[in-house]
Amino acid sequence: MASPSTFSDFLALHKPGSPLLIPNPWDAGSARVLEWIGFQALATTSSGFAMTLGRSDGQVSAEEALSHAADVVNAVSIPVSADLENGFAGDVAGVVETYAAALETGLAGGSLEDYDGASLYSIDEAADRVAAAVSVTAGKFVLTARAENHIRGNPDLADTIRRLQRYQEAGADVLHAPGVIAAADVRTLLSEVDRPVNVLLLPGGATVAELAELGVARISIGGAFAFTALSALVDAGREFLNGEAGYFDRMAAGREAAKAALLG
Repeated sequence: MASPSTFSDFLALHKPGSPLLIPNPWDAGSARVLEWIGFQALATTSSGFAMTLGRSDGQVSAEEALSHAADVVNAVSIPVSADLENGFAGDVAGVVETYAAALETGLAGGSLEDYDGASLYSIDEAADRVAAAVSVTAGKFVLTARAENHIRGNPDLADTIRRLQRYQEAGADVLHAPGVIAAADVRTLLSEVDRPVNVLLLPGGATVAELAELGVARISIGGAFAFTALSALVDAGREFLNGEAGYFDRMAAGREAAKAALLG
């Protein structure tokens, strides 16, 4: 079921004021269910996928992430964007290699972070890395450039805006600053850039309706669904340990959804 979508098809879904709601499956099965529910596009989640391997976020290789992305792409017929962390590369040559490989998977897009797992890149170095990714993806793949400082110990909105402006100049198609969630901050950010902006939906931040009114073009949820599913597993497991079986009542809806998504 590899997606036939093109760069332009996926980018056209990013409509300021009518944001693309893009959930994050953690495997091919969850991707099929989310497509069945009616979502128009999907994005992989590094934390959710790492959990399926028994690892923490940031402990997945480029090869594993790209293989996982290809599995999701091949499971659905809607555009898929991949969480590609920092491009799994320490230099621009490695960034080029990763995004060239990403194109081969059938992905409609993917992200690039300005954080290497230990510290933020300087703005100049990060912008050069975005430009390197753009050199192989332009017109073929929706590149989302991420300014990570708000979730990496430096919640400086002015710095975030400077970073996103440089990534825009470097050719990024979509801009994303995880952790910028307050309506006033989102409004300020939107006024300073001219690319579609993705916002990560988080508790305590602006709602979907508020983000739409502000002019956000895409809303994602990161690993939230994956860990919601894990929470359901914890509840069921504890019931079983206690000799209870209430999970059977909840199981029926999930089984029917899987049947409809996989066979419908």
